[in-house]
Amino acid sequence: MADSNTDALLVFSSFPDRETALAVADTLVRENLAACVQVSAPMTSIYRWQGEICHETEVAMQLKCSASVYQALAQRLVALHPYDVPELLAVTATAGFPAYLDWIKDNTK
Repeated sequence: MADSNTDALLVFSSFPDRETALAVADTLVRENLAACVQVSAPMTSIYRWQGEICHETEVAMQLKCSASVYQALAQRLVALHPYDVPELLAVTATAGFPAYLDWIKDNTK
């Protein structure tokens, strides 16, 4: 059931509003840079920016892609993102359902 040698990544980002996140998600899936993108309901993010503590409403984005397309995905996401310094974190999926991992690979080329 699990594969401990995957090429899959989970990539995380956040956006100021749902409409922007959905537009970026659609572009990344259409361009085969992400197999799937999930956009959350609004949440509150608390962070330090330019010396100030900020409380902002944002939406979270979780993307699934192959490691082989990560650099292209990252460049495209940063180009489309409205923030000067967008959140962009990727973690390796160390295990997963083989058919799902194959689907990610097949849909990110």
